[in-house]
Amino acid sequence: MKPDPKLVEQIVEIITHEVLAAMAEQEERAAHPEAFQCKFECADQLCVKMCMDKTGNVVSAGAERLTSTLGVIPGDLSIARMIDHTLLKPDATQEEIAQLCFEARKYEFASVCVNPTWVPLCAQLLKGSPVRVCTVIGFPLGATSSETKAFETETAIRQGATEIDMVINIGALKARDLETVAKDIRGVVNVAHSHHILVKVIIETALLTDEEKTIASLISKEAGADFVKTSTGFAGGGATAQDVALMRKVVGPEMGVKASGGVRTFEDAENMIKAGATRIGASAGVKIIQGPSKQEPVKSEAGNASAKSY
Repeated sequence: MKPDPKLVEQIVEIITHEVLAAMAEQEERAAHPEAFQCKFECADQLCVKMCMDKTGNVVSAGAERLTSTLGVIPGDLSIARMIDHTLLKPDATQEEIAQLCFEARKYEFASVCVNPTWVPLCAQLLKGSPVRVCTVIGFPLGATSSETKAFETETAIRQGATEIDMVINIGALKARDLETVAKDIRGVVNVAHSHHILVKVIIETALLTDEEKTIASLISKEAGADFVKTSTGFAGGGATAQDVALMRKVVGPEMGVKASGGVRTFEDAENMIKAGATRIGASAGVKIIQGPSKQEPVKSEAGNASAKSY
């Protein structure tokens, strides 16, 4: 579905208004720091900010995702160019997708990674920028047919996708039906490569043994994929440095390795890169590029079994 130009214009106008309002508030607070008292209350990646004047009257209030750190200068833009700025939650709205694209343009992330329905909107919002539009195929279960995945890939590319992340047939892999796994990947690769579009293969490491991770990585390489990727973020686990290191060892230096799922901080991203990752999938991209944390991160957050990549 082609996005409505008027709707896109309205979304851009809303975002611009919010940015200007935030800048004006910052200037006012800098000029009269004694006049404001602000507090944050955060839960589940959402922060509510309330500012009051000396008499206790509410001056402003609002909610924002943790990734929307307006006005903060990024600490490491080189990492930004390795990040697929991701929003794959099922209830994502047009406004949230537009915000994702705004952040990706501002910080020059490698791509935005979104569900296929948002590809036309992202393609329009990112037109003329170096940020690529990545979408997911057979997501999140990998259980659709090979023919369906190939068709979905073709459709997404026609609508503006410039990178493809596909989920393998996990059940076939575990049943050692390797011919089906290879056919599944090769079908998507053939379609994408005919348009000069790269393919990342999500092997869903949380559901696999080390032997299965090795087999999946080798098949992906043999089928002509450009990257292997750890996780969807929907299978009860995310990327680990150990899995990234194993995948890098298996595929060698020729292929990319994408760490996705539970990468929340600069330190998480740095650990994945040291282990061999050349791309990071994360919804916390803006937070990551602020640089090293000033305080200890929440214990085991990146390795949390329920960590999501969105």
